[in-house]
Amino acid sequence: MAQRAARQRLRALLSRPEPVVTLGVHDVFSALLAEQAGIEMLFLGGFGTAASLLGLPDLNLLTSTEMADAVRRTTARVGIPVIADGDTGHGGAPQVERTVRLLEAAGASGVILEDQVFPKRCGHFADKQVVPWDEMARRLRIALASREDPDLVLVARTDARATAGLDEAIDRANRAGELGADVVFIEAPQSRAELEQIARRVRYPLLVNMLTGGQTPILPAAELGALGYRIVVAPIESLLVCATALQHLLAELRRCGRVDHLAAAGMMSFGTVTEVLDLPHYLTAADERERR
Repeated sequence: MAQRAARQRLRALLSRPEPVVTLGVHDVFSALLAEQAGIEMLFLGGFGTAASLLGLPDLNLLTSTEMADAVRRTTARVGIPVIADGDTGHGGAPQVERTVRLLEAAGASGVILEDQVFPKRCGHFADKQVVPWDEMARRLRIALASREDPDLVLVARTDARATAGLDEAIDRANRAGELGADVVFIEAPQSRAELEQIARRVRYPLLVNMLTGGQTPILPAAELGALGYRIVVAPIESLLVCATALQHLLAELRRCGRVDHLAAAGMMSFGTVTEVLDLPHYLTAADERERR
């Protein structure tokens, strides 16, 4: 019931006039912090999950079962919708079907499926390749038929901008929408003019990726919403911020042999962490069990 409610909530968010502004989280703790900060929906991408779970780059090294486990841990702890990265579907037709079913069963409210060849690579890496449109159409039809809950949102991503140009990417996005994709996503536009052109020419709800340091210029969510984008994602920034903070922490530990002085610079206190983790609730529940 909770999973169905989350999917219905995502549908409701997509139907409102303003865009859904969301964050790509890389683990359950970052997801919990995002939910408590008021973020309404989360994106669990392959880049952040591969980095945090495996310490590996986004080159399809993360399996569908590992992603499903990450989704399951996240949706067990937060109540807001989670869109999960299904990459290419991890292989041929049977793998696409299994990937969608695994992610849905794990509690995902949405699944992203893309048109890169298998194995894929991060959308902002060089030398990407995409499959012919007929192969991507086959993936989408299988994914749509594999849903058990019709409220599961299917996001169709194309990386054709880098391989065949913007016109081909726009054409693929519209074809994906015609096939039944709920949201379409053109990865890595290279200018504001391209972002504007995509919004004008694509007839279906749009997701846009605002990767800091990537190929796409960063625009405020309000401007993207005015253009017509429905979902605005900061995809790996939680990972980037945590990485910098940890490097600073480690440098201070090596320099000083202690790190407690970082509390003055804004390090979260031990007490606050226990509040984020809802420690009082779990202690109270344990006490009540003992009294019974």
